[in-house]
Formats: sequence, structure tokens, C-alpha cells
Amino acid sequence: MKVQFTETVLRDAQQSLIATRMPFEKFSPILETLNKAGYYSLECWGGATFDSCLRFLDEDPWERLRKIKEKCPDTKLQMLLRGQNLLGYHHYPDDVVRLFVRKSVENGIDVVRIFDALNDLRNIQVAVDETLKAGAIASGTICYTTSPVHTLEAFAKMAKELESMGVQSICIKDMAGVMSPKEAYDLVKAIKAQVKLPVVLHTHSTTGLGFMTLLKAVEAGADIIDTAISCFSGGTSQPATETMAYTLRQYGYDVDLDDKALMQINNFFKPYRAECLESGLLNPVVMATATDALSYQVPGGMLSNLIKQLTDMKKLDKLDEVLAEVPEVRKDFGYPPLVTPLAQMVGTQAVLNVMSGERYKTITKENQAYIKGEYGKAPGEIAPELIKQVLGDEQPITCRFADTLSDGLPEARAYLGEKATCDEDVLSYCAFPQQAEAFFEKRDEKKKRTFTYAIQKI
Repeated sequence: MKVQFTETVLRDAQQSLIATRMPFEKFSPILETLNKAGYYSLECWGGATFDSCLRFLDEDPWERLRKIKEKCPDTKLQMLLRGQNLLGYHHYPDDVVRLFVRKSVENGIDVVRIFDALNDLRNIQVAVDETLKAGAIASGTICYTTSPVHTLEAFAKMAKELESMGVQSICIKDMAGVMSPKEAYDLVKAIKAQVKLPVVLHTHSTTGLGFMTLLKAVEAGADIIDTAISCFSGGTSQPATETMAYTLRQYGYDVDLDDKALMQINNFFKPYRAECLESGLLNPVVMATATDALSYQVPGGMLSNLIKQLTDMKKLDKLDEVLAEVPEVRKDFGYPPLVTPLAQMVGTQAVLNVMSGERYKTITKENQAYIKGEYGKAPGEIAPELIKQVLGDEQPITCRFADTLSDGLPEARAYLGEKATCDEDVLSYCAFPQQAEAFFEKRDEKKKRTFTYAIQKI
């Protein structure tokens, strides 16, 4: 049996370990080697990369994608898309979703992994449909979590529903690394019994289960696994690519990866990891095994950001208290999977509860929107007292929230005018208005300086 690999160092590995702060220049020289290493795909876009490019790295995320594609023409480029949330933190109108998906494919994306934070499949239908129309691979995704309302049967049924949508693979997304080897084996078996599509498993090393979980998933029939090159693996990142390739070959599986290329890739990233450790960007805390995550289920990217947030507040000593509060908030919220944006929303609420000394003294506007039903149907029941606190006598939203939204592109285009040079600029603004406008201003200033310098040279 052949097992294929998706390399995550350009997206989830660096998102989980260094809060998505890796600039293009830091990995550009190794892209040709990544392209020839034999991966099924390179996860390099989506997730928090888009926001980070605009907010922290002063990069155009679309240009970043095009430059990666130019150097990686032979390996599929993959992105993570939050369904109707796209790459942001709220639901966008259908016209914005469709254009975003189409432009992602036009700029270089080959595989779109699409999920909804609540596993409300109504919220991924438009993105799946547009991905298929654009000619890319739609990977329908199940956010794995454990709770009284999440069962093996429910997940298997979801896989069947995804297959009926037309997706070309099923991804099990274990964003917090809480899936045990047995749970992985049982779930992959259950899904394989329901659908005839390739099954992908994504997990993290946070709890120490990752390597065993991937191995048992492969034994159950998983076709593709997500891994990270070893120096950016472990901790809140993925299990190591080289280790899994070595292990699977010993068990007789067919693995196409080029070991010499993997060594070159790892040696390339080692100095950057050392640089991140020296600067404090890579906190040793996120590199350790945290079995407490089996209880609080905090995903890697959320944990690294929580640690950074509390460090900036000089309140890192409150981390254990915040982590203990996370499952309590999650229960009150109806057991949402802790994945973006719900992970950040639950985490922020836990921080507020701990710092204020009073639970739900303040409820963020995003969490109020969630309680109202704007993010979709909660997996379980939201605490009645929270519904009363937020809604009063109003009724929650039960329809697909995007159905209540007007088209977003005409207004965005009218507002931006000449600030937007292309559809990609409009989409950047739709996703992150303040960050995009600030980026456009910096870009214009840079162009003016370049023009002035050229004139002076003449």
C-alpha cells in the first residue's frame, strides 16, 4: 500500500510553533528542493498565513502564493479554508467566498482543505462547489474532537454527507492532537466502510500521541498523512516527516519521499529554528509534550498564541488557570471543536473569565454572535443562562447565516476605488479591512519612493 505525505512546515508547523511569523525570504531558497522531494502536497497557504502576511510580515499573501507556485510547479500546493469564514473570523457573503476560492486556485492552489469550525456542513457547501468548478481538489474536512455529543457514528455519517457534496478526499482534522491511536484506527475504518474516497489524517504532537496515531491510521487504511520536517516538528506541530517515512517503510508501505532531499530541507531550516529560539519567537514551552491537552483540547496554533498573549501581558503564570477554564467555557458553549475561529473565541473568553475573576462578566462580540447562531449550529446545547444573557427574549438564528447577507464585493470595490489594483486586493480588504488598507498604504509609499529614486538617477 502506498502512503503519501503532506508537508506542513510552510503553514501549520510554523503556525503552531512560531505563530505564523515565517517570512517568504526565510524559506524561498529551499522551495525547489521541497518541490522535488516527493510530497503529495505542500501545505503553504490559508489558515493564519494570510492574516500574518498583512499584519506582521508586510507581504502580499497573493504574491507570496504566486512566488511559491513559481518555484514549486511539480508538487500540489494546498491551503486550509474555513468554509464560509474563509481565512477570517466571521462569515462572508457567498459572492466573496466564490471569488476568494477561484482566485486562490488561479494564483496557484491545487488542493483546498475545507472545514467548518462547528462541523455544520451548510457552511462549506459554497466553497466546495466553487473549488470543484475552478478545477481544484476539494478535500472535505471533519474537525475531530471528543465530547458527549461527538460519536464515531456521527463522524462516519458526516463523511458520507461530504462525499455526496462531491469532495475528492476526506480529511480528519485533529487540531489539538487528542486523537488516540485506537480512536484513529476505529474512525478511519468507519469512514472507509462508508465512502470510497482517499482518507487524510491531520494531527499534532501536542499530547505525545501523534506518531502512534498516524501509524494506526495508516494501518486502518489512511492514504495521506500530514507531517512536518523534523526540526519544525513535535510539540504543538506535527510528527516528523523523516521518522514517519522511516517507520512506514519498515512496515512494508510504499513511500515515495526522497531521503536526501528531506535531509537537505531539514538542514536548511535548522539555522532558522535556532534563530527563532534565540529571539524568543519559538518558545520552548510549545516544543514540549503537554498531556493536559487531553483535557483542555487546545490546538497548537491556539496554544502558541495564548502563551504569547499571556507573556505580553506578563501573566504567563495564569496559563494553567486559563487552560483549566477552557473546557468549562467549551461545555457552556455546546462543545464546539476547538479550531479557528472557535478556538480563539473560547480561549479569549477563558482569559477574560480568569482575568476578571468573574465568569462571563464580559462576553466578546464574536462570542455573542456565536451564541446568537451566526456561526452555525452548535454541536450541543449552549448554556441557557448564556442565551438569556446575550439574546434576552430574541430567538437564535437557525438558518445558514450567509443566506441573510447581501453581496459583499460591490460595496468593497466602491469603497476601495483606485486603492485596489486587482480582485485580489479587494479580497484582502474583505478578509481583513484594517490590515489590508494599512498594507496598501505602505505599498503605495514604497512605489513612490522607488519612482522618486528612479527619477533622481535619470
